[in-house]
Amino acid sequence: MSQGVRTRPEGSGQPLSEAYDTALLDLDGVVYAGGNAIVHAVESLAAARTGGMHLAYVTNNALRTPDTVAAHLTELGIPAAAEDVITSAQAVARLISEQLPPGARVLVIGGEGLRSALRERGLRPVESADDDPVAVAQGYGGPDLAWGRFAEACYAVARGVPWFASNTDLTIPSGRGIAPGNGAAVEVVRIATGAEPQVAGKPLPPMHRETILRTGAVRPLVVGDRLDTDIEGAFNGGVDSLLVLTGVTDGAQLLAAPPRHRPTYVDADLRGLLTGQPEVAQDGAGFRCAGWTAMATDGRLELTGDGAVLDGLRALCAAAWTAAGEGSCELDGGKALARLAL
Repeated sequence: MSQGVRTRPEGSGQPLSEAYDTALLDLDGVVYAGGNAIVHAVESLAAARTGGMHLAYVTNNALRTPDTVAAHLTELGIPAAAEDVITSAQAVARLISEQLPPGARVLVIGGEGLRSALRERGLRPVESADDDPVAVAQGYGGPDLAWGRFAEACYAVARGVPWFASNTDLTIPSGRGIAPGNGAAVEVVRIATGAEPQVAGKPLPPMHRETILRTGAVRPLVVGDRLDTDIEGAFNGGVDSLLVLTGVTDGAQLLAAPPRHRPTYVDADLRGLLTGQPEVAQDGAGFRCAGWTAMATDGRLELTGDGAVLDGLRALCAAAWTAAGEGSCELDGGKALARLAL
């Protein structure tokens, strides 16, 4: 992948499952939402696996252990082992272990996934700021995490104890809609203390390093639903990415994406792993993808033609990203997206 400014989605003459050796799949919003498999996920992943693609599940959600995540995937019909799952808890635990001696006490604000990852790296989880911790580790603790846990973090951080966060995603998809994520909880501690944590999760390098160390991927494809974590993480790691529209990102956000948030490929869902990707070509002053042509004119994006909705979106991306260059597109794309019912 080139680190230059991407101005259009790329095409692929091969199915993506054949062009890449490993899919680094986000979970929430890509494989499942609210615990239930997203439509087409089970059969698409089975076909990709049968074709020889290695599947790894890479999540910023630090709540559950890899064993628990793997068991959940298997129950959904997606066979997985613990070693197929990489979490931000593992990434932040490695980051902490590289700065502290074995057996160091770490105050945990989060769930069992974070505790397990710390123990894996030879660290000792503790529950109170009065347990003499030498670091604070904060990760998503689920909707029932008690408010008092944030106070424990604040007490320790205010004393100068180093603070680490698994990730800073402000939101997380759920079966009922978009819920507050670990980033919202991190803000509570930041506001109360004025401190800044060291962060490990996507889109930052510690998470990408953890993923490559654990999977051994040579030609990976990041598959995600978030521009600011999955796609930016792929950009930072210098690898290609596939955005699927089953999670938090909508068409307007995609068109407005700055270079670090522009995916290599765009598709509706995980069926995109099993197909090639159509070429987006310049056509006069516009950009054509299959039956659609998009262009930027008079402060807005225009779309003509017809065909598959995703082809229209890909053409619009090319027009918007080209017009924006190294910035974010400020053109009005509302009418064009309305044509695609996006």
